[in-house]
Amino acid sequence: MDATRIVAIRHGETAWNVDTRIQGHLDIPLNDTGLWQARQVARALASEPVAAVYTSDLQRAHATAQAVAHSTGAPLVTHTGLRERSFGHFQGRTFAEIESELPEDALRWRKRDPHYAPEGGESLLTLRDRIERTVTALAREHPGDQIVMVAHGGVLDVLYRLATRQDIQAPRTWQLANTAINRLLWTPDGLTLVGWADTQHLDNAARDETHT
Repeated sequence: MDATRIVAIRHGETAWNVDTRIQGHLDIPLNDTGLWQARQVARALASEPVAAVYTSDLQRAHATAQAVAHSTGAPLVTHTGLRERSFGHFQGRTFAEIESELPEDALRWRKRDPHYAPEGGESLLTLRDRIERTVTALAREHPGDQIVMVAHGGVLDVLYRLATRQDIQAPRTWQLANTAINRLLWTPDGLTLVGWADTQHLDNAARDETHT
């Protein structure tokens, strides 16, 4: 089977990202910066061949994906398997609030206990299994093609770990920037990493605006 090229993108910025407030499955819209970031990543990918743009159904990802689909002319497909991790009773709280209000939960979260799930939410193992199944199913549909997947920080973190064969508990040493371009290759043997955290389209655009 031919390899499938994947461009994985985290959604644009939201007000809750700025506030360090856990979004999870709550449907938070992009802020003005996030909308600008979506336009910039769409412009960066406009000349690339894209067979399909797959997106989480949450509006912060969907709005980002819509911009990419419009610029590339690729069909836009919503898939709930690309949703962020469900954080249960963490959702709506800031990092600081979780530390002060739920200290025992916060400790297990910080230690990346793979079996721990916030009340009403998903464990890291459940999240990893969901993302691996979803990506495999979508990539199998496009042998030899390039597809775009627009999702969330937790999803991108899992993709990086799968591609680099890192354990779910390994400390994170990689970036998960909003609308960075991340490139992966999928074959039946799994994912491999091609490039990660490319934000040149954001840096160049910011510099251009400074000089206009």
